[in-house]
Amino acid sequence: MNWQELTELDHIDQVIEQSKINPVLIFKHSRSCSISKATLDRLERNWNLDNEAKTYFLDLLAYRPISRAIAERFGVQHESPQVLIIEQGKSVYDKSHFDINYQDIKGKLQVSVD
Repeated sequence: MNWQELTELDHIDQVIEQSKINPVLIFKHSRSCSISKATLDRLERNWNLDNEAKTYFLDLLAYRPISRAIAERFGVQHESPQVLIIEQGKSVYDKSHFDINYQDIKGKLQVSVD
């Protein structure tokens, strides 16, 4: 996967703008959580999408204000790990913990970009 790191609050505005062209995936990760590590590993091992979807990675421990801003901006409860898919500036998919499923994500992203 070609992760772009979310490290500045204004990156959220970039995500919203990009989502108007193609869907954007955000992975919110806690480096201290074993579930988050396992989920990230599983997602990266399975990733084989050849589409225009952008993928963003947020280190929750290093960038808590960005995580809070994402929850507020997209109207989702903060969780970790968490995946959001953003389209047209809105969250159209959000899952956390072991509900994060690559096949669901793949289906949503392929439907979105086809």
